[in-house]
Amino acid sequence: MSSLTIRNLDDQLKALLRMQAARHSCSMEQEARDILRRAMQVQPAGVGFAQKIQQRFTGLNADELPIPKRHAARLPVTTKD
Repeated sequence: MSSLTIRNLDDQLKALLRMQAARHSCSMEQEARDILRRAMQVQPAGVGFAQKIQQRFTGLNADELPIPKRHAARLPVTTKD
């Protein structure tokens, strides 16, 4: 197992971590490990914006969606001089 040292941790943040760890009946180290583990599960490495969109619309069968009719482009505005 690896170790990680976090320097310059704000006193208030440390106190909040200590209280949260106490609420979960675990050590501050365990609480920090759990927080880091949850944070890394939110967005796995290598999953970018395009992959998220693809996952969102997988199974939509886009080939079966109706294609709306196109309208003619508007004519440019002309001014009278």
